[in-house]
Formats: sequence, structure tokens, C-alpha cells
Amino acid sequence: MGIPASLVVYIVIEAVIALISVLGNILVIWAVIVNQALRDTTFFFIVSLAVADIAVGALVIPLAIIISIGLETEFYSCLMVVCIVLILTQSSILALLAIAVDRYLRVKIPTSYRSVVTARRAGIAITGCWVLSFLVGLVPMFGWNNMNNLRNEQNSTENGLIITCQFETVISMEYMVYFNFFVWVLPPLFLMLIIYLEVFNLIQKQLNKKVCANSKDPHKYYGKELKIAKSLALILLLFALSWLPLHTLNCITLFCRTCKTPMIITYVAIFLTHGNSAMNPIVYAFRIEKFQSTFLYIWKKYFCCKPSRFRNGRHTIGESSKNVL
Repeated sequence: MGIPASLVVYIVIEAVIALISVLGNILVIWAVIVNQALRDTTFFFIVSLAVADIAVGALVIPLAIIISIGLETEFYSCLMVVCIVLILTQSSILALLAIAVDRYLRVKIPTSYRSVVTARRAGIAITGCWVLSFLVGLVPMFGWNNMNNLRNEQNSTENGLIITCQFETVISMEYMVYFNFFVWVLPPLFLMLIIYLEVFNLIQKQLNKKVCANSKDPHKYYGKELKIAKSLALILLLFALSWLPLHTLNCITLFCRTCKTPMIITYVAIFLTHGNSAMNPIVYAFRIEKFQSTFLYIWKKYFCCKPSRFRNGRHTIGESSKNVL
């Protein structure tokens, strides 16, 4: 029996997304490594986000492909696969929240920002985000899952229950909607929206006042802050647009038990969530000048084997730079 054409198309698209996600986010981390001007607290959080996106491409998507084939496995093995997806999603949300807070502090307290947001504190924040992500994502492993429902359906008391591994088979929709979506997705998204609105408001006020103690040229300083804030807000918008459709489908599944979602809509929602991991490097390349020029430097030096003298403002890569975002 052959593989359905729709499944083949699904696997091909997922494979392309995985490749772009892994290569693009490796390039992001590579850029931060080679360019000292990118070794800034904001970019530490961007690296954390890139690590989660690499894991989506290298781990989550291959596992999703295996699941789509109809793999039969033990219940908790399937549940662990799903929990990995939840952990990485939560880490992305918290990384985006940390980035938003970082940008707010940068424009709210420009003179004391560097003493408040140190590399050590940024590292602690990143570690805290990942620990919290693991705690939230692993909740189903400790009981909030569909094991009891499946046992009742099959009149089984065995611990090693063998199932066809699918997301909705093992994950409780109550967990996904009430706990994951209503507590750990929507509130952070609304909070980030408020933070970015306040960031734009503060920048606009400073531009109107033409006062900035952190720069001799207030328009240059806050103009740069405005540009980078817009780029990072775009990252947030893309994340929301990518993940809200799938969470909406989860709500429909929970609140409308008789509703049947067409498979094509489910596939599109899944593509959006996975594709989000490939979007960020593209946004960085087109919207953030320092990433753009560093990507070009890496391409010329390491792939085209051409001597390239990269300049970031007044400084070349490898030199100490105070001209950071």
C-alpha cells in the first residue's frame, strides 16, 4: 500500500521548512559569534530563540513526520515527543517576552541600562526562561494527559499502552486550552503588545523632546532604537500569526466536540507553527542592518572564499566595539 499523495506533499514541505529553519538559525548564531557588535544582551535572547528554532527544525519536524506516517508506540513515548514541542514553543514565547522587556529598559533607562542589564543577569534570565519552559511543557508527563480516557475506552489497566501516536490522542485539550493557551500564551502576548506600544510611545516622546543623555545625537540614537523595535515587534507579530490558528483549532476541538476540522486546515496550521522557526532569520537579514552585513560577510568569506573586510559602523569584526544596539 503506497503513501497517499497528500502525505508526500506534507513530508516534502516539512522537510524544506526544517532545512531552512536549521540553516537559517545556525547562521544567526554564527553571526553573533563572529561579530562583536552583536554580542549584546538583546542578541543573547535572540540566540536563545534561535536555539529553540534549530531544535524545531532538527528534532520536532522529523518527529512530526514520523508521527504523520502513523507510528505505533507506547503512550508515554508519544507523550514525550509532544512535550518537546510544548517546551520549545514556551521557550520561544518567553524569549520574545525577555526581548520586549530588554527593549523597554533600553529606552526607559538609557543612561543606567548597561549597569542594570548585565551579561550575567541576561544569562540568568535566559536560564530561567528555559527552566520555566520545561516545567510548563512537562506538565502532561505528570498526569494531565489522556491516559485514563484511553484506558477506559480500551478497558485496559496496562501501563505500557500501545497507541497510534497523534497529538490529540495523548494531550488533554483542557491542558492545551485552559493552561497552555489561556495562561502561558495569551497573557504573555498581550503583555508584549503593551510593552512594545509603550516602547514606541517613549521613543516618540524622546524624538519630540530631542533630549538623550546616552547619545550626542538623540535622533540617531532613538531613530535606531525605533528601527530595531519595529523589527522585533514584527518577529512577535509573525509568531502570533503563526501560532494562534493552531490554538484556535484546539479551542474548537474542546468547545465543539461535534465539529470536524478539515485536514487541509490542520496541515496549514501545523505548517505555520513550524514555518515560524524559519521566518526569524529572514526578518533579521532584511530588517536589522548588523545582521544583514554580517550574513553577507559570512557568505563572502566562508562560502565564496573571497577576502572580505567587513565594517560595522566604524569597527571591523573582531575589534572591540562600543557601537552596539
